[in-house]
Amino acid sequence: MLKFDEPQCTNPSCFFCSMKEPNPFRRRSKLAAIFKEIPRTESKDHVLVLSGLWNIAMSEPDDPEFPSLGLFECMSKLIQKSIKNTAWLLKDQNIFIPYYAAHIIGSYAMNKEDLASLAVESKVSVVPALLELLRGRISWVEQRAAARALGHLASHEKSFGAVSVFEEEIVKLSMEIATTCLKNVYESFLGVEDSLRLKYQSDLLTRGLGGLETENQKAEEWGIQLQCWSLDLLNCFASRGKSLDRICEVGFLKKVSVMWGGLVNRKSPGGIGLIKTLCKTELGRSRVSEVREVIERLCDLSRSSDDWKEMALDTLLLLLKDSNVRYRVIDVLGHCLVDLAEDVVAGDRVAQVVLQEYHKIKYSGLKMSSEEAQRSIENLWEVKVERKKKEKLMSETELEERRKMVKSLKKQGKKKFLMGFVEEAMEIYTVGIDLCPLDMIRDRVVLYSNRAQCCLLLKKAESAISDATRAFCLSGVDDPHGKSLWRRSQAYDLKGSARESLMDCLAFVDQRIQHSSTERVPYYAAQMIRKQMKDTWAFSGFDSKT
Repeated sequence: MLKFDEPQCTNPSCFFCSMKEPNPFRRRSKLAAIFKEIPRTESKDHVLVLSGLWNIAMSEPDDPEFPSLGLFECMSKLIQKSIKNTAWLLKDQNIFIPYYAAHIIGSYAMNKEDLASLAVESKVSVVPALLELLRGRISWVEQRAAARALGHLASHEKSFGAVSVFEEEIVKLSMEIATTCLKNVYESFLGVEDSLRLKYQSDLLTRGLGGLETENQKAEEWGIQLQCWSLDLLNCFASRGKSLDRICEVGFLKKVSVMWGGLVNRKSPGGIGLIKTLCKTELGRSRVSEVREVIERLCDLSRSSDDWKEMALDTLLLLLKDSNVRYRVIDVLGHCLVDLAEDVVAGDRVAQVVLQEYHKIKYSGLKMSSEEAQRSIENLWEVKVERKKKEKLMSETELEERRKMVKSLKKQGKKKFLMGFVEEAMEIYTVGIDLCPLDMIRDRVVLYSNRAQCCLLLKKAESAISDATRAFCLSGVDDPHGKSLWRRSQAYDLKGSARESLMDCLAFVDQRIQHSSTERVPYYAAQMIRKQMKDTWAFSGFDSKT
């Protein structure tokens, strides 16, 4: 059988041939020359070269060989050329080049501080070129890659200085992108007919694999990542105490507190992570504590099954530990203090911080700015301190009588509930909770959970969330009370908090499945998940055209 030789490459500056050069010194010399030549020449092969470099950078981001040969300078010049020469950008497949160039920079700057430092100290620093893309000079696709790269550069001490030269503009742009990028992605891509979408963006999203569904899913993912990486960039400045006054604008704090973050990019601090970073500073705590919506958001998140629950709790603790803002925050938290104090992770810390000055409130005449907050602290003291003291002083006979009364009250409450006397049942459960000894944990769980159900039927969402949270926390991590999760999901739905409702419902379903391999998702839970998935969709606030 005849064998035909493959055609030999005749280009002495071919990147792929140079990569095959067995002599390492000649190979490095050739590659260095190619990186200098690419920005000055025009060739259809440049896109293939950058695509190959992108794959290498993504798989081997810590390899210093290419960066040491002038790669960063090459990528920076290509981005600048894309901005200045529109005719060249639209020729052949050059439109892909700035996207690949920005991602190559970001990948090599991701882990190694020395490589990030090299990127900003090269003859042509990469920062001005990336800033052009962050301004949206081409499209949101390149903007996303630039936000990622600048975030990696800003995360290292050695390269942060070069980024901070443009601090004012980068912070302003990042805030704007974080608040508007989802709308921009929807209006320029997801919300238009597929035939009207820019083809190069569709190609980048699918990489030639998958159809319209894959394209839409990736576009959603990239839109969320653009928001996440913008927040990450802001976090780099905030963590160094930079631009705090601007980032702490009231309007922005309200918006950032509801930004999910982390769904497809869990390394991002997300909106709550940025707020936590701000609360590590005195100015940040002062500004955040003044925005009621943010405190309420942190409280709801802390009483949910969300992955960011612990971060929200930590943020609240930072605020509560600051004597200058503590009572302002407590005024907003109100009765939620007891709910948070029951949390198995940070409950004791919450109680300790809040109650450390209880005697000042009790005996020195210090007044809270609201009666509800005053009652809440007193209630917390009663639950965490006084009740334990009282029960220690009770005789075993008295405790046993209480146990019997609690059992009887549970039955009475259930009977009233089944007969339709919901308010009466709730009152009976309240008496049972007040009498129930602290060591009757399972009974307290049932009483709180049943009272939560009564609150649901009476449309008292906040009270239902509170009772369901206490029941769930008391049940412990080893055997969490599933009914309480479901009831809290319903309560959050009643309140209009779709995210918290969704996460509790998912946790409820997950728990049922773990307990039984044959368990199916209950119909009512599936309906709740469908509803909340629709309401929590990142692009749900925009007019649907698809």
